[in-house]
Amino acid sequence: MSRPLYRGLSGGGRSSCGGGGRDPFDQNYQAKDFSENGNGHELTNLGGITRSRKSLTFFLLKLSLAAITVLALVGSLYWAISISTSSRNNIYHGYRRLQEQLVEDLSDIGELSLGIAKSKELDFCPLQYEHYVPCYYNISESPDIVDLEATAVYERQCVRDPANACLILPPRNYRIPLRWPSGRDFIWKDNVKITAQEFSSGSLTKRMMVEEEQISFRSDSLMVDGVEDYSHQIAEMIGLRNESNFNEAGVRTVLDIGCGFGSFGAHLFSKQLLTMCIANYEASGSQVQLTLERGIPAMIGSFASKQLPYPYLSFDMLHCARCGVEWEKNDGLLLVEVDRLLRPGGYFVWTSLMNSHRFLRDKENQKKWTIIHDFAENLCWDMLSQQDETIVWRKTSKRKCYSSRKAGPAVCGRSHDIESPYYQPLNPCIAGTRSQRWIPIEYHPPWPSRARLNTTELDMHGVHPEDFAEDAANWNSAVRNYWSLLSPLIFSDHPKRPGDEDPQPPFNMLRNVLDMNAHFGGFNAALLDAGKSVWVMNVVPTSGPNYLPLIFDRGFVGVQHDWCEAFPTYPRTYDMVHAEGLLSLERHRKNRCSTIEMFLEVDRILRPEGWVILRDTASLIEAARSVTTQLKWDARVVSIDSNNNEKLLVCQKPFFRKQL
Repeated sequence: MSRPLYRGLSGGGRSSCGGGGRDPFDQNYQAKDFSENGNGHELTNLGGITRSRKSLTFFLLKLSLAAITVLALVGSLYWAISISTSSRNNIYHGYRRLQEQLVEDLSDIGELSLGIAKSKELDFCPLQYEHYVPCYYNISESPDIVDLEATAVYERQCVRDPANACLILPPRNYRIPLRWPSGRDFIWKDNVKITAQEFSSGSLTKRMMVEEEQISFRSDSLMVDGVEDYSHQIAEMIGLRNESNFNEAGVRTVLDIGCGFGSFGAHLFSKQLLTMCIANYEASGSQVQLTLERGIPAMIGSFASKQLPYPYLSFDMLHCARCGVEWEKNDGLLLVEVDRLLRPGGYFVWTSLMNSHRFLRDKENQKKWTIIHDFAENLCWDMLSQQDETIVWRKTSKRKCYSSRKAGPAVCGRSHDIESPYYQPLNPCIAGTRSQRWIPIEYHPPWPSRARLNTTELDMHGVHPEDFAEDAANWNSAVRNYWSLLSPLIFSDHPKRPGDEDPQPPFNMLRNVLDMNAHFGGFNAALLDAGKSVWVMNVVPTSGPNYLPLIFDRGFVGVQHDWCEAFPTYPRTYDMVHAEGLLSLERHRKNRCSTIEMFLEVDRILRPEGWVILRDTASLIEAARSVTTQLKWDARVVSIDSNNNEKLLVCQKPFFRKQL
């Protein structure tokens, strides 16, 4: 039987000591023992003299230790500074690291003390902030704007605004989402922002059944002939029997551009495919918000002027069904971005009125279609089939094709061929051809074997197989214990402790999970191995090592992100936010944002009654707990039995309602 991971709980600033033990240095205890001897009076006086001498001794000892500590700290700081000025001496490198760690620990303690001293609960935001997305719509500058055009495209502009340090309340009639899979087909109408108008872009038909309290999504609400018929049609155009064979053909990850209500991705999920929906920010009704409310992966993202925060060669299929993107514009630059994201042998599925015979009767429309068709050929795409409004292209899996072309974009040089394109300008050249990850999709093992990378694949990412196996074992153990922590019992004085037996699951079952520092994607893999019906947004911080290509190669989805900026999603879109080692990672950044700023963003994207689990060094966890009081979270610190230097912070966001 394995050792329990967690020793116990501590919270609310309280501490408890074991009962029954007497302190050997307690004066009353010593005097009592002496007075009970035969020569009580004499021994009592002797005990007083002895106590005085001992008190004087301990006082001098403490004074000496304090003086030594101060001198050591001053000397350490001077040493650290003097060594840093002569960094060329490699012999001092290890010592300098120790001194820097000492300075950082002192900084952590200082942050903790300041956090406790300045701890004050934050106020709630004004009513108009309930759907606030900081990087796309600065509502603080235009609080009266409510009737914005649905067709407007908002460019991402992230600027930190400390003035908006407030907690976003849910809509007045907000309800906890239904459990999966019921929540896939029915959502509460008041949880999302919808209008009577159609959205600016999306799938062929964007119909939904709006009832008095709920919105229902039927299988025939996405496409004219139904989502099942549509996905079956795509499979046949590729040369497969039906959509159940996508996985065998190497298709696992799909990027759905302008996904409507996410019904295409919801259907493919049952076929072992993982679909990421992206759509523009929309001030009046949101495809992304609706899709996430249904429990389907989604994020705000647009084909406009910036690269998406995914590495090249990430997706097996890109899908665009009347997504509103004008592919013929900017000399085919947006098609080059599609090519960057597609794996070798991957598919681009494009459904548009532009492909219909009726549309092509117009000469101007014919010209647009010809531009797109010719540019696709110059990208070495093979047009597999066309049926009605749908065309399927396949990206080449042969590098030699690019050298035999007579026209088209050039292959990127090494300086432009990077795997960390965090919202960089669109690149007009073909990326990824030099990468070791240039592996045709048919050579990838089908899911779920794909998640277990072999030695060759790990070497390609610079990861030792032993480290990968150890990471997987640790996460499998951690997830078993995590689940027992997700109960309101840990915030009460109930005698049960996590690990004794699994408590009843929380009311809000988890579906949308965000890992703020995903590393290898081990938390994602462990959740799936444990049979949890969740999907994970694996976030790789821009401040740390970039393992996002490895995460995509495992068949997961994720994104690069700077946690000093707002995450590209709407409020209340995740059931749980997890972070292991993020606080330590962010501590090393220069000009970093504060812990409260990061936690405010977590609070914004977390649903009411949602959970936060942080794992980090003990000092940083204690400092973080002081911040949670400002956010009104229920929080407890959990000791980790296998590691005395680390602790867990388990939090639950309360459900606050607007006052009538």
